[in-house]
Amino acid sequence: MKGDYQDLVDEISALLGAPATLENRDFGLIAFGAHDSDDDTAMDPVRTRSILTRKSTPAVRAWFEGFGITRATGPVRIPASPDAGVFRDRICLPVRHRSVVLGYVWLLDADPGPSPDRLTAAMEVAERIGALLADEERADADLSRELRAVLTAERGWQYDMALAALRTALGHDADGLHALVCVAPWPGPDTPSVRTAPAAAALCTVPWPGREGAETGTRPEGPGTHGPGAHGLAALIRLRSADSPAPALTAATRLRDAAGGAPAPSAAATPTAAWATRGGAGPGAAPGHGVVAGVADPRRGLGDLAEAWREATSAARAAMARPRLGPLAQWASIGPYRLLTALPAAPPHDQAVRTLLAPAHTELARTAEVFLDSAGQAGRTAAALGIHRQTLYYRLSRVEQLTGLDLDDGEDRLLLHMALKAARL
Repeated sequence: MKGDYQDLVDEISALLGAPATLENRDFGLIAFGAHDSDDDTAMDPVRTRSILTRKSTPAVRAWFEGFGITRATGPVRIPASPDAGVFRDRICLPVRHRSVVLGYVWLLDADPGPSPDRLTAAMEVAERIGALLADEERADADLSRELRAVLTAERGWQYDMALAALRTALGHDADGLHALVCVAPWPGPDTPSVRTAPAAAALCTVPWPGREGAETGTRPEGPGTHGPGAHGLAALIRLRSADSPAPALTAATRLRDAAGGAPAPSAAATPTAAWATRGGAGPGAAPGHGVVAGVADPRRGLGDLAEAWREATSAARAAMARPRLGPLAQWASIGPYRLLTALPAAPPHDQAVRTLLAPAHTELARTAEVFLDSAGQAGRTAAALGIHRQTLYYRLSRVEQLTGLDLDDGEDRLLLHMALKAARL
């Protein structure tokens, strides 16, 4: 296998007329092209260190990853940065297989640089490298079949048997501390290697779940889904202690990067979806992130794996519904969505708020949500919406007329607030 990589790296070097270096996604050296130039400026400390120590420093890695190489699908040109030890411009050819980045081919850049045709040919060679790396990673035991069986089995003897099989496959790790992560949407049914997330004990893809399918991994079509064939990725992450969730958060971030080619969630053509996507963001919200990750509370052993998966998927759904919670949301931090995500799939909208959720009243629905999010404080609400107080009062009176609810009544406020939040999901 090593010889295969070397041959392909030499092929890229010949195509582009410059020595190439192949590293895995963790910046570990795999192969490098011969350097036969008498010009000392053709080398720099980063390339020399990579070849001699077979790895790069964290500062160098952070510099390169800052240019989006984990999500790139074509050549990326990266300028020099003497502060990071990068004294020469570079070209990075991402090595991907089925939308997952597996490594990088590096070349020193110089004017005028390789032609587009040669870069295209080099990317074709990088795809062949990606296929080799993927074949090598498939040889690793990722336990995807065992984990998927647990997450998709109905409660009962089938679930118990699947859990026993996963426990046996994990061995001593089965009794350790874990956190379950859900990344969605995931681009296709393929499961990445555990090398994508070094702390992962197991990874698998499952059909993207909804409220009714949180434990079975299935969901009926409707608002908030991603269409037929949509998937989420489940990752069982090893932890050192319940107070140190860093491995789970790091794994979630890296898995989101691996799914960088996934499309942003799209709204169905329904009044609810229209309201949630057109002006329903509320104060402090950011644009949608596309791929999100939800992290369940840590647990010791596998006894509560189904509950942990419900938490992870609920946190991911909350991050989709409320961008300010994401793109990485922990179950403990999603507030009222812990209850709202437990509601049955596509709950009927209360008759009092059905009219408010129609497309014609998008701005009124947004105003009502911001008002309730702001604890009914008119000043904060008006500032968040950028409107005059009198305009706010007029809109709130219209909300009361449309719904028949009294915004001075606590229970009426609760009903309206729950209905608006549930509409996002």
